[in-house]
Amino acid sequence: MSFIGDLIGGITGAKSAGEAAQQGAATQAAAAGAGIEEQRRQFDKLVELMTPYIQAGTGAMGQQQALIGLSGPEAERAAIERISGGETFKALAAQGEEALLQRASATGGLRGGNVQAALSQFRPQVLNALIEQQYGRLGGFTQLGQASAAGQAASGMTSASNIGNLLANQAAATAGGQVARGNVGRQMFSDVLGIGKTIAAF
Repeated sequence: MSFIGDLIGGITGAKSAGEAAQQGAATQAAAAGAGIEEQRRQFDKLVELMTPYIQAGTGAMGQQQALIGLSGPEAERAAIERISGGETFKALAAQGEEALLQRASATGGLRGGNVQAALSQFRPQVLNALIEQQYGRLGGFTQLGQASAAGQAASGMTSASNIGNLLANQAAATAGGQVARGNVGRQMFSDVLGIGKTIAAF
């Protein structure tokens, strides 16, 4: 009876040990899975936060390219016309021309060639200054978009590395549980054979 009790006790203990190993491995694998999901959730949130800045930078870069003719002559013409038709250009041109005429009137040179030359050059100079100003302002958005894209890419690489490590941990935990269960099964079989040999010896 003691041999049978030992046999039953050995089988029960081995089975419990195998189940415990399997549960421990499952817990580790689940924790790694939760870590993976959290990494993905955080990266998705980062993408959501960075997207407006990246889009603004991309749009600004497109406008810069149009202003300097990289998007073709039609796009360049349209970009310049947006500035020359804008209220800022109209106001600056009107104010500047008025100031030139008042100065010429005060000095009695209203009909002089110098005044006419100054007037003919004034609007192109204002337009050129506004184009350069607009290009610089757009450059700020382009740099912001570039920095945001670079930050998102770096975060993506970090997230991918972390997820890779967690996947490896998950696989190791699952494999460890399977190996432990297999070892328990072999040990149980070995114990049964040993007890069987002992019984046969009697």
